[in-house]
Amino acid sequence: MGWPICGQSLAFLKPHSSNSMGTFLQKQCSKYGRIFKSHLFGSPAIVSCDQELNMFVLQNEEKLFLASYPKPMHGILGKYSLLIVSGELHKKLRNVAVSFIGSSKSTPAFLRFVEKLALSMMESWKQHKRDCEEIRKARARLSSTVRDIIKQRKTEKPGLREEDFLDVILSKQSLRDAETVSIVLDILLGGYETTTTLIPLIVYFLAHSPNVYQRLKVISESMRCGNVVKFVHREAIRDVKFKDYVIPSGWKVLPVLAGVHFDPSLHENPSEFNPRRWSNNDKATMSKTVMPFWGRTATLPRRRTC
Repeated sequence: MGWPICGQSLAFLKPHSSNSMGTFLQKQCSKYGRIFKSHLFGSPAIVSCDQELNMFVLQNEEKLFLASYPKPMHGILGKYSLLIVSGELHKKLRNVAVSFIGSSKSTPAFLRFVEKLALSMMESWKQHKRDCEEIRKARARLSSTVRDIIKQRKTEKPGLREEDFLDVILSKQSLRDAETVSIVLDILLGGYETTTTLIPLIVYFLAHSPNVYQRLKVISESMRCGNVVKFVHREAIRDVKFKDYVIPSGWKVLPVLAGVHFDPSLHENPSEFNPRRWSNNDKATMSKTVMPFWGRTATLPRRRTC
């Protein structure tokens, strides 16, 4: 299954247009079906472009499967990242993130900040190629800055300034400083990466469909076609049987969200940008077959836009 050590990782990660699965997945699915064996990121793996198996894996997290990201990602994300930790620690950190979102998502100040951030991103789109070591160093610098701010906040008297999201997180006395830093970076980096990817996709698709005015439909269809999160990493913690398949304990499982988004049995002309898919009659069906951010931190602030 590919080259020694790296297996088929290079072919799997080869760049391709966002509104397709890429040639590797297309060839593998055509040859073996939407569920097939591979060797990716140094381990034997099951790759799933199947909606039912993807749902099964993601709905049985910490029962049959655990998040299992490659080791180089740990240095980038941090050992307390919501994407990596599990069990009670994951529940504790996730509750803090959710409480921040719940307390801030409807405030005018937060919405103004999001708008300002989005506009600044659109004005400064540039492509930067960075390797893992540079990203790890950048994360270390960010962590150091956040730790310094936390120390300063702990010495301040309350009520001297307007409360921000860090104050909300610091109010949770059960967190250690390292966990607080990780939550802050998860929120900042997670929101930044998805936002900076989704905004140009919306602009791109709108340019090709200028007569579409239903903004929520455009956003939803942009997320389906754009595939901000292409796949996630999971590992079977015991032998798992799914229909006629057996996933051995210790094998990696990669639910490919893009594979479901471009499944012609689920979406008519799947590579076509068509916001009308999200009409009221089809909305419930679409919500079950489109999972743009399905991961461990997919709790995002929302607000009606139309």
